[in-house]
Amino acid sequence: MTNKNYLAVDLGATSGRTIVATYDGSKVEMRELTRFKNPMIPLGGHLFWDLPALYNEIVGALKKVADEQIPIESVGIDTWGCDFAFFGADGQLLGLPYCYRDPHTEGAIDRYMKMHDKRAVYESTGIQFMEFNSIFHLDTLRHNGCTALENADKILFIPDALIYMLTGKAICEYTVASTSQLLNPRTGDLDEELLRSIGLKRSQFGEMTQPGTVIGPLTPQLQDATGLKDVNIIAIAAHDTASAVASVPAKDADFAYLSCGTWSLMGIESPVPIITDESFRQNFTNEGGIDGTTRFLKNICGLWLLEQSRICPEFKDAPKDIVALSALCETTDFDSIINPDDPSFAHPASMTKAIRDYCIKTGQSEPKTPAEYVRCIFLSLAHRYKAIIEILESMSPVKIKCLHVIGGGSLNRYLMQYTADAIGRPVICGPTEGTALGNVLLQIKAQGMVKTLPEMRKIVSCSTELKEYLPKQ
Repeated sequence: MTNKNYLAVDLGATSGRTIVATYDGSKVEMRELTRFKNPMIPLGGHLFWDLPALYNEIVGALKKVADEQIPIESVGIDTWGCDFAFFGADGQLLGLPYCYRDPHTEGAIDRYMKMHDKRAVYESTGIQFMEFNSIFHLDTLRHNGCTALENADKILFIPDALIYMLTGKAICEYTVASTSQLLNPRTGDLDEELLRSIGLKRSQFGEMTQPGTVIGPLTPQLQDATGLKDVNIIAIAAHDTASAVASVPAKDADFAYLSCGTWSLMGIESPVPIITDESFRQNFTNEGGIDGTTRFLKNICGLWLLEQSRICPEFKDAPKDIVALSALCETTDFDSIINPDDPSFAHPASMTKAIRDYCIKTGQSEPKTPAEYVRCIFLSLAHRYKAIIEILESMSPVKIKCLHVIGGGSLNRYLMQYTADAIGRPVICGPTEGTALGNVLLQIKAQGMVKTLPEMRKIVSCSTELKEYLPKQ
């Protein structure tokens, strides 16, 4: 077949990039086209995202595609979950979107639950309770009298907002909507009773759209601005973890996955939502997947612990290179363990102080050197992964034979070996660019060139070199 090119827009909570991918009928090759920062903007006591800047970066990438005369078939956009933008009846953006790390949602769950039954909310959504979930974020904005919310004709999740700005079509992509704690996985749509509980209507959101749906071409204005007239925007699995999990090169169903980056997201693929008393008690989540699957998973605070420690004074003289910094963990036998999901690590003023305070509070030795901090973080994450795998097995029919790790964290051989040792199972790493690859695979699927998830995963196996870690014990 003739090679076909696709543009993947992969937006993370610190940076973004655009990637040109080429599919030859058996494998995908990718190259980075542009890269840019996506900083949180502190303004007026809150944290915001610069959505117009992200839109402008996408437009700039489209212009570069045209300038380099790359014949692309389509464009897909993936981002983080939960956050959203408001648009007026005239289609204009009503202010910058709030960031999920804005501390104004502290106490939001308790405030909402004074008027509602927590178990009933979980029964309707199957989503774990986190204060930045869209339902609590929107309720907080309503409680605070947000004028943008009061005047919102459309409320669109971040990837849907960008699609709206690029095409003029308002959608509600299923996988990103599933992170909101507003979607009912049994009905496959936003839950109108929950929307009413925060003063909203279903009509304010776009049409529910499944991954792999062709949305349409760029607006006439953008066609003229970019020179691209026959390029469709595709609703891929817009939540970055959903795209990443689509790229897991699994050969059967007996696996768990770990999307390892700033966040660690560990789970299994289930044919149906798992909403039980035990999943409620353990605060597990059911998010939308590909081909009708459910991603039954747990959010774990991931390499955020290391990222935030590196900016503290204790790391002033530590190696700046992440590989050299990670290697310090092997120069010490420090063995204190923290719980990465303790609330004290969510957004502390000093991560190193938060780690020390936790160790002191739990009667353990406190780290003093960068090597001890790094080893503490890696051992703690591996210990947490072990606990979550055991809980996953207890609540699902899956017998977990191995752990597939995707994302940048899979390149950290120390963390991966510690994880294999802790869980007592093989750890298979790759692809590192899982999110972008999943994004492209959904675009290929939208063209009808593949039809099923196993077919997509066969392409992944042909496109990626995998690294396996075996437990030493």
